[in-house]
Amino acid sequence: MTPRKWPSLKLLVPFVCFLLIATDQGLLSAQAIFKELAKPIEGRSRRATSAFRKGADGKYDRKAAPLGDDTELSNEDCFWIEPGKTHVVLDAKGPGAITHIWFTFFPPEPHEWAPKGSATNQDMLLRMYWDDQKKPGVEAPLGDFFCNAFGKRYAVTSLPVVVGESGSYNCYWYMPFRKSARIEVVNQGDKPINLLYYNVDWIQLDALPENTPYFYAQYRQEYPLKNGTDYVILDTQGHGHFVGTVLSVRTRSPNWFGEGDEKITIDGEEKPTIWGTGTEDYFLQAWGLRKDMTPFFGTAYYDQYYRLIGSHICSYRWHIADPIAFKKSIKVTFEHYGWISKDENPDYKQINWNEREDDFSSVAYWYQTGEPTFTARAPSAKERRLPSLERTIVFAKDYKDSKHHGPGLAGEQELPKLYDQPQLTYKPKSAEDAWIEIPIEVKRKEPLRLIVVATCGPDCGTYQATLDGVKLAAPLDCYAPEVVSKEFPLMDFWPEPGVYTLQLECVGKNKLSDGVNLGVESVRLRERRPRVEKYGHEKDRNWRKEPRLNQ
Repeated sequence: MTPRKWPSLKLLVPFVCFLLIATDQGLLSAQAIFKELAKPIEGRSRRATSAFRKGADGKYDRKAAPLGDDTELSNEDCFWIEPGKTHVVLDAKGPGAITHIWFTFFPPEPHEWAPKGSATNQDMLLRMYWDDQKKPGVEAPLGDFFCNAFGKRYAVTSLPVVVGESGSYNCYWYMPFRKSARIEVVNQGDKPINLLYYNVDWIQLDALPENTPYFYAQYRQEYPLKNGTDYVILDTQGHGHFVGTVLSVRTRSPNWFGEGDEKITIDGEEKPTIWGTGTEDYFLQAWGLRKDMTPFFGTAYYDQYYRLIGSHICSYRWHIADPIAFKKSIKVTFEHYGWISKDENPDYKQINWNEREDDFSSVAYWYQTGEPTFTARAPSAKERRLPSLERTIVFAKDYKDSKHHGPGLAGEQELPKLYDQPQLTYKPKSAEDAWIEIPIEVKRKEPLRLIVVATCGPDCGTYQATLDGVKLAAPLDCYAPEVVSKEFPLMDFWPEPGVYTLQLECVGKNKLSDGVNLGVESVRLRERRPRVEKYGHEKDRNWRKEPRLNQ
């Protein structure tokens, strides 16, 4: 018998010791929550599900009962949603309240049942309509609504939103409605949603109190952020309370992006009276953001160090024990100030208060009586995808012939969970005389960052990068206990037009590594912000004599 694997104390302690819920009587302890379960509950439980329902013609019929016999058709409990199509998940008559939503579906990488891949969770638009409202009360990419930004899939452990390692998306926000509720999933991508399973649990009620607010969640984005204005999370008029946000950031400049404060203006006041001390402070962390998850706050995704150009960060903050109440209106905004490298500063100074131009997207969650005046609508799936920052991408797989590497074997390897393109794999005979070379062309003189996208793993070596013989940065330690992709920034420079040769030469290995193998997906020239070219501080710096990575 396999031993039962209990949750770690690190995970249980926040829930058991600090779990609080808001009620009319105040805050209840975790013990009192369980006590509440021993009280009568009004209403009747219902569920909308993807379970197969067989109609008279043998095909799916929403109005039929689940099949539930011994035929294989009884297990056809999912849907394939083609591009451009909408699938209705729930169509219920009220009054009632949704208590739990569960989704799962195929990830985007190819599978034997979906050889061309599937839509990403960013391509799926989640919409929820309450009563007679024409505008959806909830409208957000399905992934972002569940704190899975950038079309990625990763675990989230919080109180109202939980995403399992296996790809199960769970939501526990309480969503009341009076007349009707409709939930839709729209495929706005160019690939099908494959094997969409779902359960929506709700309670049918006799009535709702007249002043019961609706649940709202709306997405917005700015790629990149607009200079001179704070980023708006929520701006609505009415009576309600703000209960949280998911903020996703893709950095476009080196260094720390999050010095900007949250500013919350309530009931039309001239200046915000709720004013924070920094982005990471709003998300209840400190001294930067780190991957961490608790019931009420956390950073669920962080793919690389924030000093890099192109880092991705997704954080959440739930105001469940501390909702932010408003009677007439609320406006929630973030400043977008932080550190940048000297060559982006007009005075060529390293200071901590520069207006940054990163890519922000967010989902605001709130309760409000009546309809909100928040006008933001989710843009199309194409517009939601982050624009490329690359001026040039050279795929390493195109240089696997013998003249581009030392003794050993070079070939291609598919890693669909990491890359859209195969990577170049190099297995040298030994660490001595082990190298690969990749040419890269510069088309015009402009500020660029040179980057190697490599695969790190338990049998990978350490390689020194040079460009036309000029040694760049520290050696690239490609060891990792598990196979992962990593970006190695090498240099910021203004190269003259022409063809350059990047060489990676083996200089040994990490003491934990089992080998000196090398996997390279690409070599990239990444754009810098336009102001770097405008100021031109380092335009005439000789990178061959002074190779440098700006931080």
